[in-house]
Amino acid sequence: MQLEHRLVDSFAMELITQPASIDVVVTENLFGDILSDEVAVLPGSLAVLPSASLGDGRRGLYEPVHGSAPGLAGRDVADPYGAILSVALLLRHSLRRDDLAATVEAAVDTCIGERVFGPDLGGDHGTEAITAAVRRAMSERRIPTGARS
Repeated sequence: MQLEHRLVDSFAMELITQPASIDVVVTENLFGDILSDEVAVLPGSLAVLPSASLGDGRRGLYEPVHGSAPGLAGRDVADPYGAILSVALLLRHSLRRDDLAATVEAAVDTCIGERVFGPDLGGDHGTEAITAAVRRAMSERRIPTGARS
């Protein structure tokens, strides 16, 4: 990976037109908020994006890009993919369990491939149904509990 310093305006265009060319973005909060909202058009919803704010060593703060979405609490309409993928980031970066992170990510990929979508992506699955589908997909991937990457 190579460090490149960019101007936010031209970088924003590249982020949308060539997202596969970008691995990691490090920015201050204002530009981070703007870029994360902009990049939400790529998967179709801000709700599917995880985030990690990493500190020294193994410390980090993990949450969906959209935050906690308290207005959706208790209504079974919140898309849990961002939260679930944030757990994968925690497993990978803080707990050093790439094997388990890969299991979580593969389960989400399976569910998205099967079009298990919430209302934000045009589907009719609720929070609980999406979570149950991810749990089922995870249970189908058997990884020895003692495995470490």
